[in-house]
Amino acid sequence: MSDIILKVENISKLYRLGIVGTGTLSHDLKRWFYKLRGKEDPYLKIGDTNNRAEAAESAYVWAIKDISFEVKQGEVLGIIGKNGAGKSTLLKILSRVTSPTTGEIKTRGRIASLLEVGTGFHPELTGKENIYLNGAILGMTKAEIKAKEQEIIEFSGCERYIDTPVKRYSSGMRVRLAFAVAAFLEPDILVVDEVLAVGDAEFQKKAIGKMQDISSSDGRTVLFVSHNMESMARLCERGILLNDGLIEYTGEINDVIDYYLSNNLEFRSIFEEDDLDENCYVKRVVLSNKDGESTSNFKFNETITLSFEVLKQKGGTNAFDLSFALVNSNNVVILSSSFSDVNNFAIDEGTNMFKVNINGNFLNKGDYKVRLFFYDKSKHQNVQRIDCLNFKINEIGFYKNAQVRRALIIPKLNWVKA
Repeated sequence: MSDIILKVENISKLYRLGIVGTGTLSHDLKRWFYKLRGKEDPYLKIGDTNNRAEAAESAYVWAIKDISFEVKQGEVLGIIGKNGAGKSTLLKILSRVTSPTTGEIKTRGRIASLLEVGTGFHPELTGKENIYLNGAILGMTKAEIKAKEQEIIEFSGCERYIDTPVKRYSSGMRVRLAFAVAAFLEPDILVVDEVLAVGDAEFQKKAIGKMQDISSSDGRTVLFVSHNMESMARLCERGILLNDGLIEYTGEINDVIDYYLSNNLEFRSIFEEDDLDENCYVKRVVLSNKDGESTSNFKFNETITLSFEVLKQKGGTNAFDLSFALVNSNNVVILSSSFSDVNNFAIDEGTNMFKVNINGNFLNKGDYKVRLFFYDKSKHQNVQRIDCLNFKINEIGFYKNAQVRRALIIPKLNWVKA
């Protein structure tokens, strides 16, 4: 028996902009007459692609167009894309909330979806009553819900308020309860659309752990949409990138994330700030290579130099600290460094220059940003904090092993034989 649990073949969804239907009775009759004769909808040929930033030339738009992919049982598939790319439309079609205009979906087993926070919850009913209501909407029997009721309540973390009407819940409490019901439904396919961003950090960690258990331990399939690339990388094995309603890229999740971020990141090697109105400020930051050339592209074994130009106004204080952090594409801080860790530099009035080197054979292939901190010790606050520069490490380096390649840093350590 095939291990393919979900097969999507050339599905598309056409919407009319502004109004429902075709807009006129004659158009509706024409569409009905074509359908009666077994012919294709005449309005399918005139739709624009789904680019939300451009003015429409047609009254019709393809929210998604010719989407095809397969998902294996137990696989966690991440769906990535900017706002308006068609991600939610795709998930609504898969969840049977709406039907595709063209194409076919083949699936084995039950699909549960968590597309909106608290969808199906009645505000006047208590949390416990909504567990039964929402569970019934998702396809659970009363006996199934009753058997899992206490587990759902404990997982949601809302036990104290479970007999309180849901209208008094915060949005975070509602999403906790909604996710708990969907997670314990034991579907063959669980569809989750960006709802975890509403929960707090503790709940997000718990929810991701639950989805990992669903896929790895229980062998069920998860389709996950999120703008949190760190969660995507932790949870998913494979990814699909949607752009303007079309599949632009597909592959292993880390490759998809790298492709997406690289094509949506403006690389800068020079940062300049003209509005300096405090005692000390960073006026200019430059990324340069070993030849002193400013650049945002580096080889794996190449030393990266960060140069800081600090302007101290007349009579300004020396009580400050300059530091920076390197942040990767998953928004994980790789390293941080402050000049006060090593030296207590004297700051002269006027322009002061500082440099720091990041050795080659250290950062893995990927995209990084430089996050700058300028701390005034006399005021006990950051007076300047900005993600000022972006750069790229272009080659993997001396390691070829795929598992090692995923490490955050890959320094060339000195091995000796004892």
